[in-house]
Order: sequence, then C-alpha cells, then structure tokens
Amino acid sequence: MSREPQVRRVLVSGGSRGIGLRIAHAFHEEGNAVALLARDAEQLERAARSFGGDGQRMLTVAADVRSSQSVEAAVARTVEGLGGIDILVNTAAAPADQLVNRPIAEFDEDSLRAELETKTLGYLRTIKFVAPHFIAQRWGRIINIGGQSVRHTGSIAATVRNAAISALTKNVADELGSYSVTANVVHPGFTVTERTPELLEGIAVRTNSTVEEARKRLEATTSNRKLNTADDIAALVVFLASERGSVINGEALHAGGGVAGSIFSY
Repeated sequence: MSREPQVRRVLVSGGSRGIGLRIAHAFHEEGNAVALLARDAEQLERAARSFGGDGQRMLTVAADVRSSQSVEAAVARTVEGLGGIDILVNTAAAPADQLVNRPIAEFDEDSLRAELETKTLGYLRTIKFVAPHFIAQRWGRIINIGGQSVRHTGSIAATVRNAAISALTKNVADELGSYSVTANVVHPGFTVTERTPELLEGIAVRTNSTVEEARKRLEATTSNRKLNTADDIAALVVFLASERGSVINGEALHAGGGVAGSIFSY
C-alpha cells in the first residue's frame, strides 16, 4: 500500500467561502498545506486572512474554472507553491438557491449551459490537470461536492449538474483507482454557512413565518431533525481523503442527515 504523505497538499476549488472554505480550514487545522482557488481575488484575500497569516502552509490562486487555460495555470501555481498536490476538493459552483427554474416550455437553455460549464466541466478541468500529478506519485484523493438535488426534482439545472458530477466521479474512480487514487462525491443537504441567516429570512418572508419556524421546518425534513453544518461536511471530506477512507471509491455519499420519510435503495 502506498504511504500517505505526512503533510498533505490540498487544493480546494471554490475555497474562498462557504463549505469550501470550511473544508480548507479543516485540512489546515490538521497540519496540512492548502491552496484556495476562486475567481474573486478580493474574497480570496479575505479568506486568506482567516488562516492567521500562515504563509508557509496557505496559498491563494485566482482562477476561473470555466477556462481550461486558467485552471491549468492555477494547478501549476499550486504545485510550485506547495511543492505538489495530494488532495483535490471541488466545490466551485453557484449556490442551488440562486438557480432559477421555469416550466419546461419556458426553460432557459443557457442557464443549464452555465451550470454545466461551471460545475460539471469546471470539476472536470481541475481533475484533468491534477490527475497527472496523482498518477506520477501513485497516490491522490479527489472529493467532489454535489448536492441533494441529485435526488429531487424542482430545478432542472441543479439536478442535471449534480447527476453529471456523480457520473464524472465514478468514471474517474475507475480510471485512476489502480494508482491508489480515489474519487468520491459528497451530496450535502441544506448546510449552515455564513449565508444561512439571509436564506432563512427569505424563507420566512415567503412562507409568512418567523425565522425560527422556517429553520424548524427545514430541520423536520431530515431524519436527524437538525441541519448540517459546514464542519459536518468538512469532517466527512477529511475522512475520505485519509488512508482510512481508501476503501471508499467511486461512491456518492448523501450527507444531509437523512431524508425523512424516503427510502433510497441505490
């Protein structure tokens, strides 16, 4: 069995905020080096300050995952800055609540193209340029962040982009598994991040309820009767990236505290 590096080098796309930033912190808190990739240079700078100025184990890379050239350069910059890459975590995507859905007769094709370009092809691009490094060192971890909409209707763009991520992940797992590289996708449920207060206020307004009532309504949709936190998702990702998680490969893990009242046998 290939040895896991003592200090891992982690690249997190979409790492400047939300779940991606919390995942980066979780790896960093365990002594690993992390690189944050995102489009917004100012947001990256703010995210970098949250690491306490640890310049030796922290790097920011401004890049647009919609551009192969930009991603290729970002991966090269990360390899140069961290000395290599051991773990790739993909989170770069528009939040699901920002996706506008319309009846099929009025569906805007460009909205789906935009989501596939950013999330599906964006994930594919980072994997494409990181994979040669994993193959050369015969060790690597890829964790893609999808979403629970993969199991639910209501947004064509959200469902299709996450289903595509599951398919992409399994293909990559089968291709790279013999090099001690694993690839898995995590589909979080509603997850508490810095945007949650705003989201709950919006739900409260739409449902003519209080923020607390809106929160309890969301909690009731889970078997655990509570909402995920970004720390919950980060802990799962860190486990999948460890040697202990090496037997899990090509899988789609649904991390939403359980969907109350539903049975999924696949």
